[in-house]
Order: sequence, then C-alpha cells, then structure tokens
Amino acid sequence: MSANSEVILVARPVGAPKPSDFTSQEAAEPTMGAGEIEVKLLWLSVDPYMRGRMTDAKSYIAPFEPGEALEGGAVAEVTASDNPKFAVGDKVTGMLKWRATQTHSGEGLVKLDPALPNPSWALGVLGMPGMTAWAGLTLHGKPKESETIVVSAATGAVGSLVCQLAKAKGLRVVGVAGGAEKCAYAVEALGCDACVDHRDPELKKKLNEACPKGVDIYFENVGGVTLEAVLPLLNPFSRIPLCGRIAHYNDTELPEGPDKSGLLWRLMLVNRVTVRGFIVTDHWDKFPEFLAEVTPMLMSGQVKVKETVMEGLENAPEAFIKLLEGGNFGKMVVKVA
Repeated sequence: MSANSEVILVARPVGAPKPSDFTSQEAAEPTMGAGEIEVKLLWLSVDPYMRGRMTDAKSYIAPFEPGEALEGGAVAEVTASDNPKFAVGDKVTGMLKWRATQTHSGEGLVKLDPALPNPSWALGVLGMPGMTAWAGLTLHGKPKESETIVVSAATGAVGSLVCQLAKAKGLRVVGVAGGAEKCAYAVEALGCDACVDHRDPELKKKLNEACPKGVDIYFENVGGVTLEAVLPLLNPFSRIPLCGRIAHYNDTELPEGPDKSGLLWRLMLVNRVTVRGFIVTDHWDKFPEFLAEVTPMLMSGQVKVKETVMEGLENAPEAFIKLLEGGNFGKMVVKVA
C-alpha cells in the first residue's frame, strides 16, 4: 500500500460480509489545522459490533456510509501536534479512521501509559472489550460467591476476562467455546471449572452436567444454540447480561420453523430472570474503576491475555470477516505499523 492509505466500505454487506464489500485505496496526505494533531496508525481493533454499523438501521451508533473510510478503536502515535495536550511521540487510543495517517482534534483520544508493555492491550483487556466484560459482570451480573456462571464465547476478547473475573470472585465458571483447543485453554489458562464445545451435538447434555446446581448468571455474547442450551438451566432470579448476539449478526430473515420465542420468554417469566441489554458506553463513567481493578490483575499475571494478530491495514477486512466466523482466538487486532 502507499505511504498513506485507507480502507473504505464499498457496499453494505448482505448476510455475511465478503472481501468485495471493502477496498483499500490511496488517501490524501493529511493537512493539520489549528489545535489539531497528526497521528500514525499503529494498531487497529476489529469488533463484532461493527457488523451492525454496516447496516443502515437505527442503532445506538451511526452507521458506516459506503464510499467512506471505516473507523474503530485504534492505537496511534502522534507525529505532529498543535495541541498542548499532546506531544510528538505520545501514543494515544480512541476511535480513529482506518487510515494510515490522519489528523484529529484530539477530542476523545487518551494518552497511553508509556509503561504499558503491549499497546494493543488498550484495544482489548484494558479497552472497550475489557470494560464490557467488567461492566456486564459487575453491574448487571451482580455475582455472588459460589454461584454458577456460564460464559458464551469464553475465549473471546470479552468472555475471557469475564471468566477470569468471575473465578476471582469465587464463582463456578463454565465456559462455552468453539473447538477442543479453545475449551482446553478456557480451563487451563482462564481457570474455568469446565468448558463445553458449542459445536458438540450433545451440548445440552454436557452443559447440564457441568452445571449441577443450575445457572445463576449467563453472560450472553452469542445467542443461537448456546442460549437454547442455557435457558432450561436458569435458576430462579438468575441474571443475563445481554452483551451481544454474534450468531445472528449476519441474519437476513427469521429462521425457518415455529417461533420459539414464546417458550423462551415463558422460561424467563417462570424463573423471574433478569435480562439486561447493555452498551458499554452506558457505563463509561466507571472506566477508572474498571482500570483500577483489572490493571493490577493483568500486570501481576493473574489475568491472562491472548491475541490473534493480523498484519497490514489492507488486511483489516479479512480480520473482521474471520472474527465473525470465529477465526479469532482471544482479541483480534491488526498491526498496522
């Protein structure tokens, strides 16, 4: 790619995103205005919520527009500055365009601690996914010692931290992940008491065996067969922090067959289940509280981190497509420079 380049959305995906929905192109060299900074993209985050922004539908965040550069969480280095809050050489994180070099007002950007061993952690365990895990578990899961929590997508960027925080709080932690390797990692590295493969035809039976006292908290990242397997196990007054539904992000129509929503919601009614949909930005005022709890756990090694790294801005669409297909192990990031 050229010295300055960008990735744009060519067309809104129909169903699963495909490579032709994106393109890389040469971008104009940035011209810095008064009070602005110029930054060079170092690391880029790809996250499931971005699929929703590719659809022209009402949501909690504005949709991407075809023909324009995409944007997402990123880490960048300041290369020029007319802003007293930032100096050349500072590393910053925030929402940035998928563009190699760009100018920015500085609004919403946060300087990284130079002592942080891996800047990419600001996009995962110490960033939006980590905050999502902490807020969903702490504020909506309301965990109590000895309870049982089931965590879907247990080895993903959000789920992996939920598992570790829940275990540190004394819960029985049961993960659900895709494949033997991820399930083994959930138990051996993340501390889960058990992990069940969501592809296993005996998912419901094995999940039942892993939760002999039922389920008090279900951290919902996925939907689909995992949700169906968990619902019958929910205890009275259980809680479901509803974080995401990645199994359905590419759906274009309702599934065939009878509507099961009546049965599902009846179970929620009978067991007085609390289902709380939440968006991480609802709780951004508590970000310092999250960092104060998780950072020492991370730096001491109590919290383990795994990343899937792809290199090159031009490969960001491929990374995003792989993410939706479950091709990530831990947090998916793109190393740009």
